[in-house]
Amino acid sequence: MSRRVVVTGMGAITPIGNNVDTFWENAKKGVVGIGPITKLDVTDYKVKLAGEVKDFEMPECVDKKAARRMEDFSKYAVAAAVEAIADSGLDISKEDPYRVGVSVGSGVGSLQNITRNYTRLKEKGPNRVEPLMIPGLISNIAAGNIAIQFGFKGKNINVVTACATGNHNIGEGFRSIQYGEADVMVCGGGENTICDIGLAGFMGLNALSTSEDPKRASMPFDVDRSGFVMAEGAGILVLEEYEHAKARGAKIYAEVAGYGATSDAYHVTAPIEDGSGAAKAMEFAMKDANVKPDEIDYINAHGTSTHMNDLFETRAIRLALGDAADKVKVNSTKSLVGHMLGAAGGVEAIACIKSICDNFIHVNAGLVNQDPECDLDVVKGEGISHEVNVVLSNSLGFGGHNASLVFRGI
Repeated sequence: MSRRVVVTGMGAITPIGNNVDTFWENAKKGVVGIGPITKLDVTDYKVKLAGEVKDFEMPECVDKKAARRMEDFSKYAVAAAVEAIADSGLDISKEDPYRVGVSVGSGVGSLQNITRNYTRLKEKGPNRVEPLMIPGLISNIAAGNIAIQFGFKGKNINVVTACATGNHNIGEGFRSIQYGEADVMVCGGGENTICDIGLAGFMGLNALSTSEDPKRASMPFDVDRSGFVMAEGAGILVLEEYEHAKARGAKIYAEVAGYGATSDAYHVTAPIEDGSGAAKAMEFAMKDANVKPDEIDYINAHGTSTHMNDLFETRAIRLALGDAADKVKVNSTKSLVGHMLGAAGGVEAIACIKSICDNFIHVNAGLVNQDPECDLDVVKGEGISHEVNVVLSNSLGFGGHNASLVFRGI
């Protein structure tokens, strides 16, 4: 018999706040964290905007020497994990460390590290490459650093599925607890690809918005949408077996009720046009949670603000929910913070859980002229007070990876 899994802690590093409370208060106000890129000179780049993290500082509890060896994606994940663990009240000295695991990913790892060391290699030779280059750049090192920071000795994994990374890591952490491999899993993602090669690479795909208006750059479901806005940060959840959480008197935010994962098996970047792959992931998640489509109050869409994603995700939602798709509220957290790639699912899960806690759904910022083909009940203008008990969160990644999660009030 599978075990119930609940969320007992959350941590966030985002373009609109470096902790969960600040992130959520700004999300409720519709604050947009997108602005001119400051991390590099973009004079020769068509892309001028990104969702950058501001005023970031590593937590005092993290060893300064260890922090200096971390790339930003790993720093963000560790910092968000520090907040999430503190929020959960988990005391590792009272736990079996082999029953506490980590499932945290990054879609890319550190492009900055690769660029920096490739330049050293070409200019100064192989002996001048940093000794810790490889453990700095590999995408699993965020999960490794979290385990080292806290002494978590259980299952430690890093699912890498591009923009679906965050959701898959939460889903696989959920399964690990559900089927008895762990009692606690620290889950989510961290990312930072705002650098020369990152921008140039996504520009080559014509995937990024070239808008210079922060309020009209990431605008999911708008007829004028033209691409996503690259962003950075981390979102981390502490998942815990329900009875374990109750026994230690933990506060419980919500239940992770269902998880569905599929592949489009269609194209390396484009979603399948009828939305069938994403729809099936939603169907699997709802079946896993034992909820019907008309019980879904709100969908946090993948909503990247690209023409294909928003149109095909609309079709997917209609395919999965049928007539209930007309009644469900929809938004995209990417409208506020941009697209955090491997960290997106973690931050969006926090938005879903806070929506359940506060019965509030944040605005889909930037949406002015809704695309008639994206004919969903998308929250626009301002956020709304609305009863939220069951939420569906979607993440879709290059390669055709689809991951959907169901969160439920408890």
